[in-house]
Amino acid sequence: SSGINAEYGEDSLDEMVQGQQITPAAKQQVLEQFDKAMSYSLSQRVRNKVNFKGRIKVYRYCDNVWTFLMTNTEFRDSTEGFHAERVKIVACDGGKQQENLKT
Repeated sequence: SSGINAEYGEDSLDEMVQGQQITPAAKQQVLEQFDKAMSYSLSQRVRNKVNFKGRIKVYRYCDNVWTFLMTNTEFRDSTEGFHAERVKIVACDGGKQQENLKT
């Protein structure tokens, strides 16, 4: 599964594969390109910092990727905040991501 990709976008791609509109390899290429473009855009355009606090239910570290499953999480930036019952955060080494963007 891909890192940043949106859940609904992946569901739509699955439907296209099932309908034989695209191949599974094409789906994977779309997801990888989306991840690269989103990672690049976030690194270049987003400058806000967000603090969050919640209860960590599960955490993992594998192949330089952290995954956190959290509940009852409060997010807050300098002007506003919001609450989420369930959150999944996937984080990877930004240096390696930047190297992958150049290829």
